[in-house]
Amino acid sequence: KKILVIVLTFSVEHKSTGVLYPLLHTLVSLLSKNLTHTMSGRGANQTIGSGLGLFKAIISMALLIFSVSMIFGLMAQGETKISGDVHPALAFVVLIGAITWLTMVEGSQGSLVGLAPVNGDLFKDTHPKAYVCTKLAHSGDNLDRYLMGRQFMVVLTVFSVNMSAGPNADAELWGLPDWIISVFLGSGLAMILLTCMVGQLNSQVNGCSCMLDYINNNFAIFTLYVAMAIEFSGLLHASYIIQILVAMLAGKPIESNEPPRSAASSLFFWGRALMSLAILGFCLAATLEALFGGNTTIWEAIPPGVSVVLFFVLMCVVGLLEGMQIAFFAVARIPADERGNSIFAKKTCELLFKGRGENLAGFMIGRQLCVVSCMFIVARVTTIDLQEGEPNIFGVSDGLQEFFNFGFLGAIFLTIAGSISWQLVASAFPLQFLSNPLVYIFLRICLMLEATGLCQGAWVLAALHKSIAGFKRDEVYIGTAEERRAKKMGDDTDRVRTGAGHPMKLPIIPTMDGIRDYDRDQIASLEADLRAHLDDVEQKLRDVRMQKGKLEGKAYQERIYGTYELPESLKHLSENDPAVMEYIASIRKESGIDEEAVLGEA
Repeated sequence: KKILVIVLTFSVEHKSTGVLYPLLHTLVSLLSKNLTHTMSGRGANQTIGSGLGLFKAIISMALLIFSVSMIFGLMAQGETKISGDVHPALAFVVLIGAITWLTMVEGSQGSLVGLAPVNGDLFKDTHPKAYVCTKLAHSGDNLDRYLMGRQFMVVLTVFSVNMSAGPNADAELWGLPDWIISVFLGSGLAMILLTCMVGQLNSQVNGCSCMLDYINNNFAIFTLYVAMAIEFSGLLHASYIIQILVAMLAGKPIESNEPPRSAASSLFFWGRALMSLAILGFCLAATLEALFGGNTTIWEAIPPGVSVVLFFVLMCVVGLLEGMQIAFFAVARIPADERGNSIFAKKTCELLFKGRGENLAGFMIGRQLCVVSCMFIVARVTTIDLQEGEPNIFGVSDGLQEFFNFGFLGAIFLTIAGSISWQLVASAFPLQFLSNPLVYIFLRICLMLEATGLCQGAWVLAALHKSIAGFKRDEVYIGTAEERRAKKMGDDTDRVRTGAGHPMKLPIIPTMDGIRDYDRDQIASLEADLRAHLDDVEQKLRDVRMQKGKLEGKAYQERIYGTYELPESLKHLSENDPAVMEYIASIRKESGIDEEAVLGEA
């Protein structure tokens, strides 16, 4: 461990060493005290306390700390768009706010999808706010609406991070060598690590295993309502047109949990759909106008024609990766002998479901890196940046042009055309989607990225977050699926709509149906949570008994002792320890003393 700390601090500029060393030393100390969290992915039985896992985690955390330091330094010097154009303070607020909100957006998705089959009566008393979330999200087709609105929130937060933390052209920082600036800032690696590890993977890990605790707060309720409001606004309703077309091509009806729309509802729906289609067309036109005119924040060395090609290629890559997780979820529910005859589909499934499914979670982690990387590049390619004196896009007003400059046009187009539409296609044609050789190639790329350990620090953050917030696994509160079935309150899997038009996503941690499927580390983690919960319950029970004694006061004492005047020492003892009262009551019972008799005399 000491060697690791020395090597890591030696490799950093002297100015940062004083900050990094105590942070790394604290990190190593925490990891050494069994602050571990079960890891999924390649080597799913490995924990951050093991040799290779610990090494990757420390390297990853060191890179994250260094990246965050550089990003904060850039914003403080006014070397990002918002900090330079407005004020560094606003850049800090936007960045921290975007990352914080992203943690809830990503974590609540895993919670709401995972809790969809679970009977809400099991937790409505212990987790009332989580019950409010699930009651709304699982009513009718609201889960689909939430997932659609939530997708735009993810893209918007990534674009916001780019606006607040993305470096300006020729940015310099602390006299660092150009190659460090290029690797961490020019390529966007610093923002990618911050977004993936802090904003996404950390929250997904806890959101999938501690679903009830994660959304049992007002922040989760607020985030759910915002996602629903985005969908209700009609901004993304062009996706429903794609949904209907895809279902028609697949020859499959779109199953719904709601009755057919009335005439008024249909008019309102199609009105929003046409409005969204018009907005989508304008977003594409304005983005292409800016790209061909060289008026975006893309690197100056890239000519306009190449930037247009890069834009569409990256959109397709993001779409492919978004569709892959939908197709994988659908195929996981299909028996192996019914997965078609395509060579690439078979190779993909063999690799994906190899062993105990470790590669499935490994893909989700690597995919996150790929998607966020592409999103940051798309954000840079599509964010409009007009030079002084140049006319506004399509001659719009200055106020509207300023709105365009924040990258909202690219965010809307990427959400619909580069994300939701591909998910819908994959939900209707999962086997055909997997037959594409590019799916197998990108699966390999994602697994390779996960194996590097770049995001290994996310498990450290998840463990710290879980420990600080006091999250416990859901089995502590509602038991396993088997236990729920035994109580006649089994899960209702029909609540989770899948198939054409329902892009249901994979959790980062595969769900398990009973303790018998858990490995040693998962059992240890569950045991620790149960012990902690038992301690909480016992402490609450002691508090309840104490309060009971205080509330009943003299009346309780007279019922137990009669009117006999007790010594002061016994009075004090009985008032502060209900066990004394219970013990004396047991003496009355064992001695056969009448309930009305005076116990003190006896």
